[in-house]
Amino acid sequence: MPPRRPLTSHEPSLFDSLFDPKAPLAARMRPRNLDEYVGQQHLVGPGKMLRRAIEQDNLHSSMILYGPPGTGKTSLARVISLHTRAEFFTLSAVLSGVADLRREVARATELKQSGRRSILLVDEIHRFNKAQQDALLPHVEDGTILLIGATTENPFFEVIGALVSRSRIFRLQALTESDLEEMLRRALTDERGYGGRGVEAQEEALRFLAEMAGGDARTALNALELAVESAPGEPVTLERAQEALQRKALRYDASGDQHYDTVSAFIKSVRGSDVDASLFYLARMVEAGEDPRFIMRRLFILAGEDIGLADPQGVVVVASCARALEWCGLPEAKYHLAMATVYLAAAPKSNSMMGYFAAEAAALEHPDAAVPVHLRDAHYKGAARLGHGKGYRYPHDFPGHWTAQQYLPDKLASRQFYQPGPLGYEQKIAQRLQVYRPSQEGSMGGTGGRSP
Repeated sequence: MPPRRPLTSHEPSLFDSLFDPKAPLAARMRPRNLDEYVGQQHLVGPGKMLRRAIEQDNLHSSMILYGPPGTGKTSLARVISLHTRAEFFTLSAVLSGVADLRREVARATELKQSGRRSILLVDEIHRFNKAQQDALLPHVEDGTILLIGATTENPFFEVIGALVSRSRIFRLQALTESDLEEMLRRALTDERGYGGRGVEAQEEALRFLAEMAGGDARTALNALELAVESAPGEPVTLERAQEALQRKALRYDASGDQHYDTVSAFIKSVRGSDVDASLFYLARMVEAGEDPRFIMRRLFILAGEDIGLADPQGVVVVASCARALEWCGLPEAKYHLAMATVYLAAAPKSNSMMGYFAAEAAALEHPDAAVPVHLRDAHYKGAARLGHGKGYRYPHDFPGHWTAQQYLPDKLASRQFYQPGPLGYEQKIAQRLQVYRPSQEGSMGGTGGRSP
């Protein structure tokens, strides 16, 4: 590893507190190298491209590190700063303006003229307005600076397109419970944390902190620090961990029976149109630390399986709430989880989309069922000679933009896979099918029918 160059920013670095024994535990425990970096193995695991580039000091393109709070964006930038021979500058978009940015660019320009590289970390880059981001662009484009942007917001929405197109986007994921437990144990034994001070913690306390931190290392370490410092010399118990996080441990094992029982009750409550029970089980899952994306996936499935076309807006509402979850994250997205849940629970129900599986079975049972000649593609060479497309009736040429003709293969011509339910929007669909189906049944080669 090349020797670390000192940070050269005129302003206090974002990393200065990492060497301060009085800094918060979460700052002191930031990794000093890739081996200490926990999580994000899809980016910096052994053999991964980004890891090799960092270890070899071979970063040549700007990057944006994007992910939830406490997942290691600034820590990864710190590791890069410790590995690179380039000059490494830092700016906080919350505290800095265009003048600060111009000063750092001027210094980078001087370094470039002497053949030296400059890397600029802009923390919370989404807080820069468009003008500030535009000011970065020409210097990223001409190679004066290699930009590392860190953001909790989706860069495709919050960073100007020109910067995004010139950067590699690396998405960091919420840390797993095992990742967080590893961090907490290291904090108890590492000299930068509580190593040598005889601090002990119950396993159930560490497990609780890891489960309740929501994938956020800073939350977990801050809670451990509060639990330790509030009663020096005493072991960290589950009760103290709960007090530190101001949350009680719910009876919910994310990988055990409680998980499956609660999810099952949630699904059945929404399917059964019990809004209150649906909200209760939703709250139990969210407060116990269930992955909100898992819950939203279940709601997506419910929208298709149990509501379907009885209310086509069901899947639209869930899709919008899922987008809100990505944008807002918890706790704000609790509103959107509740909104999707209540909408689906109160919606008219239909499982008519199960008709797909009847069609699937028929497709597997009759793999050789031929497409009717009048429906076959007539555009390729020789198709007209084979009669392809002959007799096809273009629906828009007829009153009501509909005419009866056979669409299913001959051996399946009378099969009906979809049966609309009696509620909601499917009542209208059923009315149309009462006209379409009798006229289509047995029609061959485009026999005309009446328009609804």
